[in-house]
Amino acid sequence: MRQTGALGALGVFGTPALAGKGFRESPHLSSPRWPDGSRLVVSVSMQFESGGQPDNAESPFPQNMLPGFRDLPAATWYEYGYREGIPRMLDNWDELGIKVTSHMVGAAVLKNPALAKEIVTRGHEAAAHGMSWRSQYNLAYPEEKAFIREGADAIRNVTGFNPVGYNANWLRRGDNTLKILKELGFKYHIDDLSRDEPFLTRVEGQNFAVVPYTLRCNDILLIEGKSFSADQFAQQVRAEFDQLYKEGATRRRQMSISFHDRIGGTPQMVKVTYDLIRYMQQHEGVIFKRKDEIANIILSES
Repeated sequence: MRQTGALGALGVFGTPALAGKGFRESPHLSSPRWPDGSRLVVSVSMQFESGGQPDNAESPFPQNMLPGFRDLPAATWYEYGYREGIPRMLDNWDELGIKVTSHMVGAAVLKNPALAKEIVTRGHEAAAHGMSWRSQYNLAYPEEKAFIREGADAIRNVTGFNPVGYNANWLRRGDNTLKILKELGFKYHIDDLSRDEPFLTRVEGQNFAVVPYTLRCNDILLIEGKSFSADQFAQQVRAEFDQLYKEGATRRRQMSISFHDRIGGTPQMVKVTYDLIRYMQQHEGVIFKRKDEIANIILSES
């Protein structure tokens, strides 16, 4: 959306007035609150990527393998994601009584079809995450469209679930990505960090939902990238929750949390995640939703 005028230059997107301290009404939504009266919607991502990674993909091990050799220990680190990580997280979601969105790499789905089916059978959303671990922003239009379609087809053919949400590799979509997603029947993407609430964007003259992702509450950034302990991860996510819950008294707020199969599915991470979500569930007006559910809400308001 274009920003116009003095307020636009300040990032207020032309909002004529502030309704209370620190309040900016979203220009895309008809209501500043959730229609069901919820105070804060929490959306959990479970990335199903392991098994679809290329040889010698980035791992905790030094990136010093000689050309022509396969990093075998690193391969087992990824293997943990589908042998232990996702099964453990699935049991945790069941115990907590929440449903999540699983962004699935097509190649990972084809390698472990029974696990992909199990995710859907347990009531979770299967969202597309490309066919393989590669960038798509640099692909020509036909190649990018084929790449996205192939990944979505893998999910659909294996699980029977029609993916309507998309996550590009490292969020790096290209100039054509949203148009392609719209053409292929997708409803939303998550490759945006600009807000703590969902919003609509226009694609080919029609509304398309954006359900923002997170780097602040993301295990691959905090555990692997910053070497946080599980307790430090939980502390940061809890602080984010407390602030968004406070803001949720006067405006629509969404909190995103992201877990990757080989990281978020370790015993200590599942334990702190259980405690963290139980803490959130003790707060009145907190509800957990899949991202397709969030997208449907804001699309229905347009």
